[in-house]
Amino acid sequence: MSDWCVEDPNTPGRMVCKNSSFFVRAGEIVGFAGLMGAGRTELMRSIFGRNYGIYHGGTIKIKGKEVCLTSVASAIDHGIAYVPEDRKNLGLNLLDSIRITTVSANLKAILRGRLLDLDREFQVAEEYRRSLNVKTHSVDHGVTTLSGGNQQKVVLGKWMFTDPDILILDEPTRGIDVGAKYEICRLIQELADQGKAVIIISSELPELLGISDRIYTVFEGSITGEVDRQKANQEKLMRMMTNTSKLDSNSERTEMLYEIS
Repeated sequence: MSDWCVEDPNTPGRMVCKNSSFFVRAGEIVGFAGLMGAGRTELMRSIFGRNYGIYHGGTIKIKGKEVCLTSVASAIDHGIAYVPEDRKNLGLNLLDSIRITTVSANLKAILRGRLLDLDREFQVAEEYRRSLNVKTHSVDHGVTTLSGGNQQKVVLGKWMFTDPDILILDEPTRGIDVGAKYEICRLIQELADQGKAVIIISSELPELLGISDRIYTVFEGSITGEVDRQKANQEKLMRMMTNTSKLDSNSERTEMLYEIS
């Protein structure tokens, strides 16, 4: 992604993304660190089909080709998935069952002609229930019957069913117990090992340092730094998160969101 600029939809003239540029390779986990209100979520939501803000400019390239993602549907079609921070309001329909939620982002995959194949729907939901270790006796139960960690697993399953190339995770372990955190972090690593490009936003620096291959820092809508995990520590990240200086001219940069290397 190159020179991405987005205006706050509620405050005219306030830019929440200021000429942001970054890249992530296939099989790589890239973290985004920043203080509350830095613009990390706004950046990722705007990438996901311009789901947030007023687009002012910038380009996205996937596998070297420029793409125009003007809707959530087009982002999904181009292999991008986004797990939001607010799972209850943005990630789930609290009136739905687990089985309906699991297939909801990729209904075309369970169509038989013009009708939904309910047997296939159940099969898919069961497969993800078992593989993600969702603690429930039945996928026909409502998502509201699940704990926060198990709700998050269902949201992950929903987006994994779209078979994305690029998976954006916004605070994937917030508000869940230690056991579920471990399982989700293990799953993230497995997805990267499968060749997925994974982007993680997290307020927990130890989490980012433990799982990311590289980390970008964001301050007041600008990407202010990039550091490899081997060279990163909490003190260095905090300095970069509270500083308006741009990326070092010698740092590695590529004008694309996703690159097969």
